Amino acid sequence: MLHSMTGFGKSVKELPGKKVTIEIKSLNSKQADIAVRIPSTLRQHELEMRNLIAERLVRGKIDLSVAVESRSAEATQKFNIPVMEAYKAQISHAVEALGIPEPADWLSMIMRFPDVLHAESQPDADEGEVKAVMEALADAIDELKAHRRAEGEKLEAFFELRVKHISDLLAQVPLYEGERTAKVRVRMEEGLAKLSGVDYDRSRLEQELFFYIEKFDINEEKQRLAQHLNYFLDTMKADGAQGKKLGFIAQEMGREINTLGSKSNHSDMQRLVVQMKDELEQIKEQVLNVL
Repeated sequence: MLHSMTGFGKSVKELPGKKVTIEIKSLNSKQADIAVRIPSTLRQHELEMRNLIAERLVRGKIDLSVAVESRSAEATQKFNIPVMEAYKAQISHAVEALGIPEPADWLSMIMRFPDVLHAESQPDADEGEVKAVMEALADAIDELKAHRRAEGEKLEAFFELRVKHISDLLAQVPLYEGERTAKVRVRMEEGLAKLSGVDYDRSRLEQELFFYIEKFDINEEKQRLAQHLNYFLDTMKADGAQGKKLGFIAQEMGREINTLGSKSNHSDMQRLVVQMKDELEQIKEQVLNVL
């Protein structure tokens, strides 16, 4: 079963006097690239959160946001009265020196200056709050994984269709192989016929023709490509993170398709190869999103 690396999860926990909101999202990435935004009261538990995310989500560009909203009647920020008094004194002095009227709204003006408000230092989260945060994180991860699986089902359908198209195109290749051999023979005989007055050994011509055709034999490439297509589908059904493995299989499929193109020596077969490449490029593009 495939899982996409794209997903989103959210969880909210209510605590006495507090509300914990956790949001986590992920995009595709070769490794586990985790960015965390958490309150300073939970900073000592950041490593624990990172380890849980890496263990359960494996890889991806992952963004975690943890917000703890206080519902206490006591404000977490307070006016810095000494600083406000100092600003008022300086403004009054400037007004007197410049001979201009005093501000009509002193508070509005002073509030524009820095350090007028200062945050009260908050104690580290207690055991109950930490437990609630970790439970909320686990729930958010569960939701993200469910989202990843839903996207993975869409990818499975997409890959199955692309693989079927390549398989159908591969099945058309034998239609042109006999014609290709006949064209090679005719081209060689016509070339020899143009050499007037030159005699040649027919048996040697047959031998050279055999070697030439053998050089452009594509049976092995067809068999290996068919095997890679089946292996790709089987790998899709396996458990665990299969994205990298599918990427490697797609590379091998590309090698066989390229060899088919270089050996085809036939316009209609090359047209099939171009169509195969188009289907394969779509596979490679979407494989980057697979976990």
